[in-house]
Amino acid sequence: MPKKKTGQRKKAEKQKLRQKEIRTSRDNIGLAQHPCNAVMECEKCNRKQKNRAFCYFCQSLQRLPICAQCGKTKCMAKTGDCVIRHPGIFTTGLNMIGAICDFCEAWVCHGRRCLQSHACTCPLQDSVCVECERGVWDHGGRIFKCSFCENFLCEDDQFEHQASCQVLESENYKCQSCNKLGQYSCLRCKTCYCEDHVRRKGFKYEKNKAIPCPKCGYDTSQTKDLSMSTRSHKFGRQGQATLEDYGNSSGDYDYQPHDSYDNDDNEEDYDYDDDEDDEDEESSNESSEEQ
Repeated sequence: MPKKKTGQRKKAEKQKLRQKEIRTSRDNIGLAQHPCNAVMECEKCNRKQKNRAFCYFCQSLQRLPICAQCGKTKCMAKTGDCVIRHPGIFTTGLNMIGAICDFCEAWVCHGRRCLQSHACTCPLQDSVCVECERGVWDHGGRIFKCSFCENFLCEDDQFEHQASCQVLESENYKCQSCNKLGQYSCLRCKTCYCEDHVRRKGFKYEKNKAIPCPKCGYDTSQTKDLSMSTRSHKFGRQGQATLEDYGNSSGDYDYQPHDSYDNDDNEEDYDYDDDEDDEDEESSNESSEEQ
């Protein structure tokens, strides 16, 4: 019979499982919760912005910088892995700083683990906005990800992009390769695929997992579960002229009210009718005189 586990053994196994869950959940942290993307309020100009080494607006140095990897503002490790030893002394400010990240423009503390791992695992390495194509160094706001297409967005274009993200680039919901109804949609390519063309030959698909897009590899979703809409074209001129624009030499066509055409036509028609009536009267008079 197997030996019974002691309380200490059970406690050690639970702690090992808990630490494993913490390590795996660290990769699933949202982009807005990372310390390198935290909210920072400048002490001089009082403007909110992303965590930075220097203020984006007034270039002032903060009194309590935040580490971009661990998020601490005060190093209290007496026997830690600090590059600069400070036994029995708590360090704050620039005494805690070890480097500046080239990607997220934030301070990194002098811990050996933070200095070795942050540059390789920085979540803002390729953080270029899809809409305005600006990086971290080009604007002062925070970086977000679209909840549909998982592309990077700046703080200015975040809501506008997400409101118009679920729009297909085609005019219908048909598959790109055939005329069947597209059951699967890729939110990054903005295309639909049927059951036959969404799968590639020679590729193994995992069971109970989303099918990747055959074009970009992003996970597809079922079209019926999304509020997808198609692209629509609005034909006609962009701006409609008004009475105030009449006579102006602008790019639009000269506007002339319909009443003027109607009045002219009515007048011409009226004159023409009068002429016909006069001719009819003259001919009737001549015929009566002859009789």
